[in-house]
Amino acid sequence: MSRFEEALEWFCNNIVWGVPMVVLIFGAGIYLTYKLDFFQITHFGVVLKNTVGSLFKKRDKKSEKGSVSQLGVVSTALAATIGTGNIAGVATAITIGGAGAIFWMWISAFFSMATAYSENLLGVYYRSKNKKGEYVGGAMYYLKNGLKSRRILGKLGAPLAILFACFCVCSSFGMGNMIQVNTISELFKKGLLGIKLSPAVTGGAIAVFIGFAIFGGAKRICKITEKLVPFMAFIYVFGTLSVIVINYKNLGVAVAEIFKGAFGCGALLGGFSGHAVKLALNTGLRRGIFSNEAGLGSSPLVGSCTELSDPAVQGMWGVFTVFFDTIIGCSLTAFAILTSGVAANSPADVGASLVSQAFSKTLGNGAGELVSILTLLFALSTVIGWSFYGIKAAEYLLGEKRLWIYKLGFTLAVLPGAMLRLDTVWTISDIFNGLMAVPNLIGVLALSNQVSKISNDFFSCKK
Repeated sequence: MSRFEEALEWFCNNIVWGVPMVVLIFGAGIYLTYKLDFFQITHFGVVLKNTVGSLFKKRDKKSEKGSVSQLGVVSTALAATIGTGNIAGVATAITIGGAGAIFWMWISAFFSMATAYSENLLGVYYRSKNKKGEYVGGAMYYLKNGLKSRRILGKLGAPLAILFACFCVCSSFGMGNMIQVNTISELFKKGLLGIKLSPAVTGGAIAVFIGFAIFGGAKRICKITEKLVPFMAFIYVFGTLSVIVINYKNLGVAVAEIFKGAFGCGALLGGFSGHAVKLALNTGLRRGIFSNEAGLGSSPLVGSCTELSDPAVQGMWGVFTVFFDTIIGCSLTAFAILTSGVAANSPADVGASLVSQAFSKTLGNGAGELVSILTLLFALSTVIGWSFYGIKAAEYLLGEKRLWIYKLGFTLAVLPGAMLRLDTVWTISDIFNGLMAVPNLIGVLALSNQVSKISNDFFSCKK
């Protein structure tokens, strides 16, 4: 590793994703939860009724012109957030921070719900329409338009909006594209389901598919995710639940292990361990943030395109996305690992290989392939979801007429992503991904009174 790479890695781990960033994102979640009177608990029933409950209701009218169906919006948001972090990220969290890291991941998700709610609410409240009549919104718009009336931050709104859009575009090429494609390429290089493909062939096939998706516009992307996300979610839930149900006798032990590990009271530790608590807490909080992306300002980019007119209701979909991604998704992976006992027997294994062992040990040798299929689907969905984010950020920077430049660049980036070693790209992507949170959270925190007022008005009307 060169000095430049070492410096990049140090900057990423200690500055961008160090203690200050974790405190900023986690602290923002705590503050917004307090500001919204712990609505995750007090209004959880209303959240479920207005999110998953609304999907089973008959629609009285067609979607407004320029908007995207709510199923398309939530599918695209989940496509971007449900990624390899739900498999490899959870396994790595358990390996590094112990089972206790899962508890702190839950805590992170609980407070992140308030952040996701706030940024999605603001995205709809400050959205506008482009020349095609399509809704556009996200952090750029509530930074530029929402901060205008603020004395100190008034002049910073527009520059912060540009910064956010730049960080988002850069992150879409790395974390949202090349890294995910590289994961898929490695799967076929090793022979997924007996199919061995060269990285060039894999990259070419994915490039054609991605080009078809993003040059078709926002609605085509959302239509693809509407089909892909429910399918991969079914496989994911079915596979992990099968492992947990078969190993149900170990479920109580797994739960106890999580809570004991969270507070440094594990049997292997010989009593209380402050170091173990610190490691579990730090790992859990960071992995939780990485998993659901609340605070980064990514989900409002698609949430703002919704057919919904009420900002508070779209904010609730932000809550549901975090809940499904982390509380349900990551927990299923964690319990599959812990109930199968592979974490204790193979402490050196990290990432998807640990999950693969849990499936193979419980369901048979061939079941390990299911993890590879899940990894493939999660990686592909992340590319599609992040292409939407990147398009909206690029549109803000380049305008609609020059948006083809971004679309072409994003499609072509698939090829080097499939064929090259991406160690440095990983680090740079992590940096840009984290930097998105800074301007976004400045806007969300500065407009927290606006969020509180809109929420109070909504719940008052419901009462």
